[in-house]
Amino acid sequence: MAFSSLSSVSIKWDWTTQGVVLVGVIWILALLALGTFTPQLRFIWHCFLAPIGASDQKSRLDKFYEGQAQVYDSTRNGLLRGRNTMLNLSAAHLRELRKQSSGKRLVWIDIGGGTGWNIEQMDKHFPISEFDHVYLIDLCGPLLQVARTRFARRGWKNVTVLCQDATEFCLPEWSEKGMPSEGSVSFVTMSYSLSMIPNYYALLDRIEHVLDPAHGLLGVADFYTAGKQPSLHEKAIGGVSKEVGWVSRWFWQIWFDFDHVSLSPARRAYLEYRFGTVKSYNGRNRFILPFIVRIPYYVWIGRPRSCDVSRFCHAFEVEGGNIIGNCSPTTPFKTVATVEVDVPKLEIGESALALPTVPGSTKPSGIAIIDVTPPLSSFHYQVQNRWRLPYYDNPIHKDFRTFIYSFTWEDPMEDMKHLRLSSQDSMFVITSAGDNALHYAVNARPKRIHCVDMNPCQGHLLELKLACVRSLGYDDFFLLFGCGRHSNFRQLLDSKIAPHLSSVAYQFWHINADAFASGFYLQGYSGWALRFAQFVFKIAGVSQRVVEMCQSENLEDQVRIWRDHLRPVLLNPIVVELLKSPVFCWNALGVPMNQRQMLLDEGGVYQYVVDTLDPVVSTYLLRTDNYFYLLALMGHYTSESCPAYLTRAGFETLKAQDGACLDSFRLHTEPIVNVLRGLAVQSLTRSLVMDHLDWFVPGDRGAEEEVIELRRATAQGGMVFWRSASRVPWYNEVFKRHGFRVEPVSIRQTGAQRPIDRVNMYASFWKAKKI
Repeated sequence: MAFSSLSSVSIKWDWTTQGVVLVGVIWILALLALGTFTPQLRFIWHCFLAPIGASDQKSRLDKFYEGQAQVYDSTRNGLLRGRNTMLNLSAAHLRELRKQSSGKRLVWIDIGGGTGWNIEQMDKHFPISEFDHVYLIDLCGPLLQVARTRFARRGWKNVTVLCQDATEFCLPEWSEKGMPSEGSVSFVTMSYSLSMIPNYYALLDRIEHVLDPAHGLLGVADFYTAGKQPSLHEKAIGGVSKEVGWVSRWFWQIWFDFDHVSLSPARRAYLEYRFGTVKSYNGRNRFILPFIVRIPYYVWIGRPRSCDVSRFCHAFEVEGGNIIGNCSPTTPFKTVATVEVDVPKLEIGESALALPTVPGSTKPSGIAIIDVTPPLSSFHYQVQNRWRLPYYDNPIHKDFRTFIYSFTWEDPMEDMKHLRLSSQDSMFVITSAGDNALHYAVNARPKRIHCVDMNPCQGHLLELKLACVRSLGYDDFFLLFGCGRHSNFRQLLDSKIAPHLSSVAYQFWHINADAFASGFYLQGYSGWALRFAQFVFKIAGVSQRVVEMCQSENLEDQVRIWRDHLRPVLLNPIVVELLKSPVFCWNALGVPMNQRQMLLDEGGVYQYVVDTLDPVVSTYLLRTDNYFYLLALMGHYTSESCPAYLTRAGFETLKAQDGACLDSFRLHTEPIVNVLRGLAVQSLTRSLVMDHLDWFVPGDRGAEEEVIELRRATAQGGMVFWRSASRVPWYNEVFKRHGFRVEPVSIRQTGAQRPIDRVNMYASFWKAKKI
């Protein structure tokens, strides 16, 4: 349904308002007499001044749009935001669904399509010629006449314009060809029309009836208002920034009510109840006055709730037997479901698994009573790739505005020497930026890689990398994560990457689409450290020396440049004092207070930096052998020096067999101890917790609980690895008390000439074997 933005109903005006309107009318009439009656003036006249009346819906629409139908599209581009995004997203998801439903007719209904702008625009994303038929349904005659002219000009024979009530629409093929209506439509869109149709319950029920239950897709873009979301499910479905402030909510609902447009939350709520959410994005239309006029709008992509989502339910993180999310098909009854946490399958009605209980709880850790009550969260209706396990936002998540680490600062080559990985191993790793997890997948293809991080943004980053492997070619992939820059990321996100992302990850990257415009590795908390280094080098006048060192073809030249030009800059007293600052340690380096104290106890910051950098520079050639420091100095990787997943061979390994290698990934957004409690007994063979345990203070019960759960989940003979800022971390004894044999892999000594790995940032590297 075409949209009118403002009201012209009769209200009680005071003399001041009447005077303003009179002046406006005289001004418009004067311009008309001069022949300068522009589309914008027509918009103002019909939207602000011309009376609509209070007749039936069709009469109101015809009267309202009759004088502005020809200029409708030219006056709505800035107002009706999100339409192109909705179409682009829909096209991308539609392509993925068509892979599963080849041979079925492809029928699209654009409800309230007005002038046909949506259909013409869709041709840029998904050729209209590939649809078996396209129907435009609207109740407004003047706008439909524009659509007929538009389609005739394009010569489309498979597009039909119907003047019908949207709540009672009937396609000619149903009556003329005797085809059944139920499940006969593949795709339905509503662009700023749901808010204008009074009987929206009947409309959405009818769409649900005609939409293909297995492979149908519904796209919506519209204005909305919403208050606080009372339930976790509503938060999971509605997404980021859904809540609208009470002043804005009150103002826009009244403003649009004048024009018979309803922004009541009930319409969107019923939409999200009736259908399963695939993607949801909440934006603010900064129309005309960007910092004042902020009309809330949303883009939403969904599927019929009757589609089979049970096969996509992974083993959810559990604590005390309480499952995170709701993962059963929509049925009107409750049932008991068992979840075997290491297998992406949900068995309904099977016998319970005999899993051990969580300490302090009488409930088994792998069993869940599932209340099959709609709606499900947005995680359950993904079109492709369910790597991300469902989670709900909690206060801890809100502390993370973005990712801390845009790259991983541990050496996976050193890990591989001691992991002895095979395709039969199940791994537990800290997510970080996902670089090391991808390295293990490239080089060993373990059957399961559980990636765990409390910061949801780290999960968004790894999820993006996995989605890009599935959807992009190598050149685009390397531009994104090798060079850290891509001029067309937003277009790639909507048209190719989005079907492989969860809704929460899509929202994050939609909001942060500019991250790849100015240098991705300068983003996030770790980006501040790289920016600081670049600033220091620039102030010191040695920026060119940095480039020369990174391009050195032999160690002699590299060491000379380091010794004569860069070392004096980084090790001057001012920089060292800043590195001691707890604020800089956390916000730029991601070093928490407890770990910082460990570092200070080992001999101070100056000596720590010396022992870290001098051996690295004299041992590894940055140009070819050490991508960690190349990135830190240059702000990007090169094809000669980059992580394994960024090499062409590594990328092709991950992408082979339609990305089968990526199926091993499970991305958790929960505390480590919660995730461990949800894993089956002895289901892990290798765990790498990086320097995570450094974050605990000595004697912290939380560290002990994690070690206890690691032992429970680790198979006999399985191994746990960690790094530490301390040469002998205090928690080694905790592992020993709970049945692990602990031994050092490497310990860095003061003044040592050889680094313990290519990063050499940690004072020690440890291994614990379950005995």
